[in-house]
Amino acid sequence: MNKFILIIFLFLITQLSGLSQVYTDDLVESTLRDCELTKPEAFKKYDYTSTSRLTIKLSSLKEIISETKIYEGMPLEFRVEFGVYHNGTLIIPKGTIVSARVETIIKSGMNGIPASIIIGGFKFDNVDRIKTDSFYEIIGEDRSLFVFPLKWALTILPPTGSLTNFIKGGHAKMKENQIIEIFYYPDIIKEEQDMDAI
Repeated sequence: MNKFILIIFLFLITQLSGLSQVYTDDLVESTLRDCELTKPEAFKKYDYTSTSRLTIKLSSLKEIISETKIYEGMPLEFRVEFGVYHNGTLIIPKGTIVSARVETIIKSGMNGIPASIIIGGFKFDNVDRIKTDSFYEIIGEDRSLFVFPLKWALTILPPTGSLTNFIKGGHAKMKENQIIEIFYYPDIIKEEQDMDAI
């Protein structure tokens, strides 16, 4: 009797899953049928063979901490501390205000894993974005370097090793006027040929 009920149950489940797939296919087709799809803009070809770079020193105009009122997409501003020259030409003047944003926030985790803040979207006037670093990462104190040895040392006493799980890593923090460095790669060349044509 139990086998019979199980067979009927499995039969009904398979039939219902087939019906839901047909419904999903119809829904997707009807949704996309009237949409006009355009081809996305093609990527350009870049020559990354040169590794020469210039340092851009930026100072933060605002303090940010991973555990406070901070959100992904939050706008930030930095000030260029020293003028950036290439072949005797001033590319980025001292005092230029550079806008950026918080790209990703990773909160500190258990076992001493540190927090992290990734800053990106740096915008310089008259500088091609492809020629600068795309992001800068701030990382908190990594406490896992002492948490894991402590955990293994305490494993001989079964419950005590697990208590180290509750030790959290350090907060990621950038103080006001803190200097960060990103790089400018002057020799990256953008070719006019589209990737589709390669």
